Amino acid sequence: MSSQTVFVTGATGYIAQHIILQLLKKGYHVIGQVRSVAKGEALEKDFSDKNFSYEIVEVLEKDGAFDEVLTKHPEVTVFLHTASPITFDVEDNEKDMLIPAVNGTKNVLSSIKKTAPQIKRVVVTSSVLSAANYSDFGDKSFACGEDQWLKTTYEEAKTSDAATAYAVSKKYAELAVWDFVKEEKPNFKVTTILPAYVFGPQAFESGVKNLNLTAAMVANALKLNKTDPIPVVTGVNIDVRDIALAHILGFEKEEAAGERLFGVSGRFIYDEIVDDIRTNFKEFDDQLPRTKKISSDFYDQWVKFNDVKSRKILGIKYIPLEKTVVDSITQVLDYQKKHG
Repeated sequence: MSSQTVFVTGATGYIAQHIILQLLKKGYHVIGQVRSVAKGEALEKDFSDKNFSYEIVEVLEKDGAFDEVLTKHPEVTVFLHTASPITFDVEDNEKDMLIPAVNGTKNVLSSIKKTAPQIKRVVVTSSVLSAANYSDFGDKSFACGEDQWLKTTYEEAKTSDAATAYAVSKKYAELAVWDFVKEEKPNFKVTTILPAYVFGPQAFESGVKNLNLTAAMVANALKLNKTDPIPVVTGVNIDVRDIALAHILGFEKEEAAGERLFGVSGRFIYDEIVDDIRTNFKEFDDQLPRTKKISSDFYDQWVKFNDVKSRKILGIKYIPLEKTVVDSITQVLDYQKKHG
């Protein structure tokens, strides 16, 4: 059990809520950043824990955004920055995605250095997309390691599709972290966590009403009919509960300091999600389309993915994809039974 206080940005987020749940279970005090009183009060109701409180920071990319709250809370010794815009419905890639991600990260680090010298560990949520683009993961000639960076540039992202711009926003937000460490030499140590596709149940049933993008990918399999084509989606994945744990280990483990760590449990193809539902929920057996047989060497045709260092440092026994799917679908079906 710990009496430390951890500050978590983007506290209403899918990953952040699981991080906070696990922190509270371990005895940490947690202060979550939200953008409004209504969101803060909703979180207080969900967590229902005296060790959780919230602070409002409406605009993360504003200079000095966190100065006031960090000055107010000298008890904070760990800072987890999980907040970043995740939307593909944008009018201007740079204005709506790139600038908020990069400036939000810079402002967090600047505020910590300026106003919170007692903070010794900082963990920042990045993405495997900062190392490789979506298409790279289906390219067997591409090698992806913990020192790899996405090749697409900032300038290219300004006029790219929104999905690519999002990947580039993660890249440059993370580069801003390491540039800050190199140039400003703060007295805190930084770890970045690079999640894959994050699947798994919501921290609270209330989250099922408005599923985030990746959780909705799994739930949407229930809408498929026998004659529908199966979505062509492949990639690397991790359970939300595991990636939440990775963030905590990112500051608890000394060997994680100064490291860039992948959060990847395995590789998947959407057919597997459909099969896992059919196998575990017999009522959908006749409804769902038939999947293609996955050859034994299917995954050998993919990008070579090297996360040996990350696995060694984190030491997580990852949740299998099937359990992730079962827990997610069970939660969705339970919600539908209660609320229609």
